[in-house]
Amino acid sequence: MKHVYTISDLRENSLPENAKLAVLGYPVSHSASPQMHQAALDALNIDISYIRLELKPGELTEAFTLMQGLGFLGCNVTIPHKLEARENSHVISDSVKALGVANTIHFKDGKILADNTDGPGLIQALEEDFKTSIKGSDILLLGAGGGAGKAIATQLARVGCHKLYLSNRTASKLDDLSQKLSDNYAASIHTIGNSAEELSNAAKGVTIIINATSLGMKPEDAAPFPLESICPHHLVYDAIYSPPKTELLRAAESAGAKTSNGLSMLIHQGAISFQIWTERTPDISLMHRAITS
Repeated sequence: MKHVYTISDLRENSLPENAKLAVLGYPVSHSASPQMHQAALDALNIDISYIRLELKPGELTEAFTLMQGLGFLGCNVTIPHKLEARENSHVISDSVKALGVANTIHFKDGKILADNTDGPGLIQALEEDFKTSIKGSDILLLGAGGGAGKAIATQLARVGCHKLYLSNRTASKLDDLSQKLSDNYAASIHTIGNSAEELSNAAKGVTIIINATSLGMKPEDAAPFPLESICPHHLVYDAIYSPPKTELLRAAESAGAKTSNGLSMLIHQGAISFQIWTERTPDISLMHRAITS
């Protein structure tokens, strides 16, 4: 089996005979989804292969048609195809309506059903990792202006967080998101920039700090938060999982705070997708071992 397949492989049906699930992205060779899902499928004796499909922008519409013709159950969708996946679906879930994009597609009864498991997966990850409820919590979200940040902010508000500080390098870029969340949800929304003073002041009023920026993926990256402002009572979640311990998480551990990274979100969103496709409950611990071993 090839590491990565393309639209040409779909057109020619040059795929493993039992390939019925996939992750779609560009690039996609780095995706850990195949080993996670394959382990869960094998454990339940489901004779399906989960593959990587690298699709260039503009190829997704054709890919969906070809996949339906080949009997695919569905797929996960990652950057840059999440919006196009929504636009090419017949039915979209409440999560997709709220978050604006789709990450999970289910081909069923001739229709394309779109869902978004990223938001629910994040909430499950936070609540399990930190043994706390997001409902009623006070949270600081770093990088709220990006695509991932907007989705995370919306999901936090949807589940009923109490107070939500949205931080972005340019605070004015958060105005539309802040207004939307305030109009639709009960959470108290506050927008700030990313200066050390603004972030430190916001941190005094929250329990949970979430990093949705890309800062921390490279060794030379600056920290996305003034590290001296982390306190032992903080719960610090970094959506980055490679490297597994960013500078932010190392500093938080040194300060006595509880920490976790985006691997748990990846696993939980994957498990929800798995249930959508198969109507079976996967082994979360097995999926975790498949990625980390």
